[in-house]
Amino acid sequence: MSVLEEAVRTLRPPPGDRHGPLMPLMIALTFLTGVVDAASYLEFGHVFVANMTGNLVFLGFALAGAAGLSAITSLVALGSFLVGALVSGYLGARHAEHRGRLLRAASITQFTLILAALIVALAVGEPLSSGTRYALLVPLALAMGVQNAAAQRLAVPELTTTVLTRTLTGLASEAGFIGGPGSKFGRRGIAVAAMLLGAVAGALLVLKVSIAAALAVAAAIVLAVALVAHALSRTDAPWAKP
Repeated sequence: MSVLEEAVRTLRPPPGDRHGPLMPLMIALTFLTGVVDAASYLEFGHVFVANMTGNLVFLGFALAGAAGLSAITSLVALGSFLVGALVSGYLGARHAEHRGRLLRAASITQFTLILAALIVALAVGEPLSSGTRYALLVPLALAMGVQNAAAQRLAVPELTTTVLTRTLTGLASEAGFIGGPGSKFGRRGIAVAAMLLGAVAGALLVLKVSIAAALAVAAAIVLAVALVAHALSRTDAPWAKP
């Protein structure tokens, strides 16, 4: 299969595909990750709401006394993310037999949290005070914890939506021209491009418009995913089984 064919199959899965319509939905959520992490990093200081590896590193730097970093901020992001993942685990247990219903439940929860952050951003305006940053950081990190745990449970290969280190490693280490099994460049490349474009879009919105604009885009994306997942929740197609 060529790279182009694999990319097309990722964005438009053929009938009978094991993961069916979940693949393009995971790509949409990967784009969303880029948007919200750009917003959080640029507006809340050195902190992410989705990339917890980065926050652990920032926490280490802060504990070592590096300037411009806050251990409290990193800990709040980490704690909120973990609570969100815990909530998503509960949703996963309730909808363990149908992946579409799990994605619907997780996306509705995530939308509610991002909408709450959007309302705060619209109400207070900019520049953001310290208290407002935390009022935005907590629901966004909760939302991304929900998304990450749901994606892990859905288990669509190469599409974790928030972590690309393994994806990038696979692109290089499994390349066919070095004797590997094939780097799956089509699917992995789409995932990398989605997060990169999301980060560019989020940064442009924050820098040129407002953080509320970035959060509005994120809310629209996850709402669209929730609506599609709701429509898919009625099917008993093979892809819906865990």
